Amino acid sequence: MKSAPWSKRPLDSTSSSAPSEATYRVAPRVAYGLAVATGLLYFVAFPGVDVWPLAFVALAPLMIALRNQPVRRAAGLGWAAGFTMTMAGFYWLLDMLRTFSGFPTPICLVFMAILCGYQGGRIGLMGYLYGRAERRGWPAGPVFALAFVASELVYPLLFPWYFGATVHQVPALTQVAELGNPILVGLTLIAANLAVTEVVWAWLVKRPPNMRLVGALSAVPLLSAVYGAVRISQVDKEVASAPKAEVGVVQANMSLMAKRHEAGEGLRRHLALTRQLQAETPLDLVVWSETSVTSAVPEDAVDIEYPRRFTRILGVPAVFGAVLYKEVPDARRFVLYNSALLSDAQGAIRGRFDKTYLLAFGEFLPFGDTFPVLYEWSPNSGKFSQGTSLASLPLGNHKLTVHICYEDVIPGFVNRMMRADPGNLLVNITNDAWFGDSTEPWIHLALSTFRAIEQRRFLARSTNSGVSAIIDPVGRVVRHTETFRQQATHAQIAWMTGRTPYNLWGDVPWWLATIAVVAMGFVSPKSRRAPRAAS
Repeated sequence: MKSAPWSKRPLDSTSSSAPSEATYRVAPRVAYGLAVATGLLYFVAFPGVDVWPLAFVALAPLMIALRNQPVRRAAGLGWAAGFTMTMAGFYWLLDMLRTFSGFPTPICLVFMAILCGYQGGRIGLMGYLYGRAERRGWPAGPVFALAFVASELVYPLLFPWYFGATVHQVPALTQVAELGNPILVGLTLIAANLAVTEVVWAWLVKRPPNMRLVGALSAVPLLSAVYGAVRISQVDKEVASAPKAEVGVVQANMSLMAKRHEAGEGLRRHLALTRQLQAETPLDLVVWSETSVTSAVPEDAVDIEYPRRFTRILGVPAVFGAVLYKEVPDARRFVLYNSALLSDAQGAIRGRFDKTYLLAFGEFLPFGDTFPVLYEWSPNSGKFSQGTSLASLPLGNHKLTVHICYEDVIPGFVNRMMRADPGNLLVNITNDAWFGDSTEPWIHLALSTFRAIEQRRFLARSTNSGVSAIIDPVGRVVRHTETFRQQATHAQIAWMTGRTPYNLWGDVPWWLATIAVVAMGFVSPKSRRAPRAAS
């Protein structure tokens, strides 16, 4: 009679009723089923669905599936989990592709699968690193944690995300981000998953679970919550004693095509909503969304053109999105800049930030600046150029650290800005209308809240179609709009100062962890027994 997959005998012995822990592994079809289960649990726990308690168990099925697997299969299992998670969690890509490509649904589904296959490679990389290090004899738990760190740090994503974002609704669990960004938050959740894995794995190999280990691992998120509670109280006291300002965010809700073809209507909406806010309360700053003023202006005419158009009549300092251009003597003929401009209460332009992280092909051609002839071969590709300055924008005695679009979900980039020229307030301008009325704007908001925690600053975030918000330095959303509505909101912020541990050391610990797990894939521990035969 064929044995069940869960009771598979040891690979190197048939004489014992208890499997050999060093060689036991679940059958391939069961392992892939567990990987898919992790992908689905990850998706349901993630922002957008937000069943956050599942984050404490979501990775456990994958951890069990990976034990003692060949390296290629370990990579495949990780990829299966990642592909499942992204196909479910990034469902909004299908509508976006249908809308903007004009291709039929089956073709768009293929493109979506290719993109999600690439995105899922992040967890595939984790599986690969884990498989290599485990087969060298390193202990499974620490190896999984290190491989997790490496995959979240180094894998390049088109749409960045972090496992730690699953608990964005629980401020007590997110405060450790000031020590090590969302990766550290994710590690506290990894500990809980490892505790679950120890219990299940012990049952599979017919041994008692190590309850001391289970207790120690289970204590990690509890200790993180205690740390969070203490820090929330301390930061709230700092906010209470800091100088205050009233900041408004405007959401004009222009459709993508209307933004381009009805620039006058876009400006009218922004002005009307700003006046609405000014009628409610005196404002110290108002923030408009990305490319809120879409008529392109020569960069050398900024100081004249925008005061003439509207900043002189605003009566309040403003950060607004603009498109600037300059002529160049090559095949491009001109280049564009996706910019954020700051005007003062009299309407004079006081600062400019150009978007640094551009969308490949949509906003620029890779290597196009170096080889302009590429634009002759692809004339419809975007001609935006990257910004080069990380400087904050001056507002009276204070500074604003401004970033554009998904730059607010890249911890290392915002940290570099704050190290180069620290601001007292974080400001983000975004346009998420590309993704429709889906979970994507809420996911983007959830990911952005960690920048406020990492830097202990308020974050004022204006988006074209939502979600616009004001976030406090412990990551709580103080005010927010709904999606796809013309709305404006305001809240009191504090001008914060000081540096956090993450600001000081950045991602250095995670780079060391990445080097360690890569090295483990080539070097065995001293206590390692004779290598297992490859299988």
